[in-house]
Amino acid sequence: MSTNRSERIPPFIVMEVLERAKKLERAGKKIVHMEIGEPDFDTPAGIKQAAIRAIEQNETHYTHSLGILPLREAIAQHYRDKYGVTVQPEQVIVTQGTSPALLLILCALLERDDEIILTDPCYACYPNFVNYIDGVAVEIPISAKDGFILHAEVAKQKITSRTRAILINSPSNPTGTLLPAENMRQLVELGPYIISDEIYHGLVYGEKEHSILEYTDRAFVLNGFSKYYAMTGWRLGYIIAPQEFVRPIQKSQQNLFICAGSVSQWAGVSALTEHHPELARMVRTYDERRRYLLNALRELGFGIAVEPRGAFYVLADARFLGANSYDLAFDILETCGVAVDPGIDFGVNAEGFLRFSYANSLQNLKTGIDRLKEYISKR
Repeated sequence: MSTNRSERIPPFIVMEVLERAKKLERAGKKIVHMEIGEPDFDTPAGIKQAAIRAIEQNETHYTHSLGILPLREAIAQHYRDKYGVTVQPEQVIVTQGTSPALLLILCALLERDDEIILTDPCYACYPNFVNYIDGVAVEIPISAKDGFILHAEVAKQKITSRTRAILINSPSNPTGTLLPAENMRQLVELGPYIISDEIYHGLVYGEKEHSILEYTDRAFVLNGFSKYYAMTGWRLGYIIAPQEFVRPIQKSQQNLFICAGSVSQWAGVSALTEHHPELARMVRTYDERRRYLLNALRELGFGIAVEPRGAFYVLADARFLGANSYDLAFDILETCGVAVDPGIDFGVNAEGFLRFSYANSLQNLKTGIDRLKEYISKR
């Protein structure tokens, strides 16, 4: 077996689905995209105008490696206003998206064979990041019958002398579930640092999301602008870290990435400090799509034991169509032109499931459901 980490790392399957779907589109086939977790909305106009102003004012050079101070101040104020927590701008590291942010955190936390506790299912890249830098991903199965929730009494059994952190994601990708406040409190009491991926905050329907910083200072927050602000291509994220980790993370940032993009950072200031009416409309539209898709998938026979209340995903039990989600997803794509993500992308405990993204227009979702109905009728 090869020891080269670049050969060992598994593919991100949703990207394989997307790339195959794009190839089919180039050949003339019409594809309904329900696989990718990317907002189909434009970035709000005011944010784009802020970027244009930054370019016109020649804000096009390297910035401080931690990020421009106005953005770090805006992030700190945002967390004070929304969650009632005290964050200092000096705790904030602005990054080129949340993926580099996670890599920087893990580099600061982990030595070889140190452990990070994760759930299964979880965002596909989490264990890959841990393994890539020679850590150990300790995956805890969670299931629909438990609400896809990580319970502290289960996590406690996995803690060892090598455990460095517990990684949580609420609202979750792929399940769309929110971790209840009490579960957060109980996880904090276990002792290890908490890494909290809060990238889907703002995209919540009928519930309230909580930041881990409401319950502890021994935590790393991952957040950014890609999802709620429809800014995936701007590559802008951030870390809120305990003060003692800021300098180690900063040094890694300087060496690996230098700094986040200057123009994107000024756009981020606008996102957090100015009113953008498009955002509320986006959330209402996502909720409309969510409710449609839940009903439509259930009518087709998919099992959805836990209704997602955040993000823009539905993880649906598709075992009535077959146990191999990878083969099923690609068969659906090739046969009826609907791109979905196989559950196995997110862990063995999601095998037999398919993840549907409703980051697409209601009309396209309806077209996709019609195609799936015909697909199922022929099996």
